[in-house]
Amino acid sequence: MNVPENLLYTKDHEWLRVEGDFGYVGVTDFAQGELGDIVFIEIETVGETLKKEEVFGTIEAVKTVSDMFMPVSGEILELNPALEESPDVVNKDPYGEGWMVKIKITSSSETASLLSPGQYKALL
Repeated sequence: MNVPENLLYTKDHEWLRVEGDFGYVGVTDFAQGELGDIVFIEIETVGETLKKEEVFGTIEAVKTVSDMFMPVSGEILELNPALEESPDVVNKDPYGEGWMVKIKITSSSETASLLSPGQYKALL
């Protein structure tokens, strides 16, 4: 199970990569493995400001549809354009090319409540 050391994690299997006031959000290697072949990703919240743990989109696999939750409060600035043509990039590279959204973090103190890589591994 791949759990990069430079990310923060949620109990719902999303990850957050913090870059200054901005962040990139995606689903973990564990999540994509549990979902199976990802066929569609729907994110219609670009331009919206959402609170921590609010749903920002859904991810559809052959077997199921799952909600994706905000790891911290923030404004959704951008959707990964690669997901529209190739949602399966999440299966191939969940921590790189498979990121979901870029956000402007509105409450950086909320990152303290996220899981470290070690805590996330213990959860699995």
